[in-house]
Amino acid sequence: MVLEEKTIKSDKIYTGKILSLRVDTVEIPENGYSKREIVEHGGAVGIVAITDEDKLVLVKQYRKPIEKAIIELPAGKLEIGENPKECAMRELKEETGYTAENLKLIHKFYSTAGFSNEQIFIYIASGLTPGETKYDRDEFIDVMEVDLAEAYDMVMKNEIEDAKTSIGILMAKNILK
Repeated sequence: MVLEEKTIKSDKIYTGKILSLRVDTVEIPENGYSKREIVEHGGAVGIVAITDEDKLVLVKQYRKPIEKAIIELPAGKLEIGENPKECAMRELKEETGYTAENLKLIHKFYSTAGFSNEQIFIYIASGLTPGETKYDRDEFIDVMEVDLAEAYDMVMKNEIEDAKTSIGILMAKNILK
């Protein structure tokens, strides 16, 4: 069976600063039709940054959609046409002050493929050099450093609730055995 839906019509409902929303009318098997609400997002990166002291660099910031501060990997959205690796270097510097000598893609995934096209690229960064942060004017971030084993425990105890962060830590634990 071919698993595909043919788009018959696409209507842009909203275009914002970080996402757009469209509603597609699709043809489904046996000559039926259905609507699909789709969030369009340009993609993002997350960085598993490991210091020379084997500490994982994390950030804590308030997230309005969930009304609380959470612990995350340094991360950010891709600008239009931006290379994910360049975005990772930029976001690492902006959010933590660190620059990385080594940056390697370790995983990429769709965050919520049921309704969004957002793809997240996870990089591991090493050879870190500290420096000054350069937050966006609307960002308020606490930087923290924890052992990878502690970060892993935080994921397993549900103290880290962010999906990209959980995936990045689990991937890093496997890679850095």
